[in-house]
Amino acid sequence: MIRSADIREWRDHDVVDPKQHKIGMLEAVYVDTTTDEPAVATVRTGLPTRQRLVFVPLDEAVLGPDYVKVSYTKGQVRDAPSIGTDDVLPAEQEEAIFRHYGMAYQPGANGERKLARR
Repeated sequence: MIRSADIREWRDHDVVDPKQHKIGMLEAVYVDTTTDEPAVATVRTGLPTRQRLVFVPLDEAVLGPDYVKVSYTKGQVRDAPSIGTDDVLPAEQEEAIFRHYGMAYQPGANGERKLARR
């Protein structure tokens, strides 16, 4: 189990897929607002002059000494919803991330956000 206290140390680690193909660099972690556990990461991808942040779930993620291995392929992550490197995830786009990975999305009872950046 990934401990949420460790997430500050993950920034700038490589994010790799199950075959160890580098997807990009971990930029931030979003926690599930109901459990405060790491749920999704943003990964910096693209050319140095044209980068973006793509979202990838952290379920079944494995932490290595200088990498985070996710359970999704490089292609699937690269096609995921994204934001600009200086942008914030709009609440309306949260569901698209879950849908892209075939995961159920359930906002809070009063419409609260499911994800919060840490």
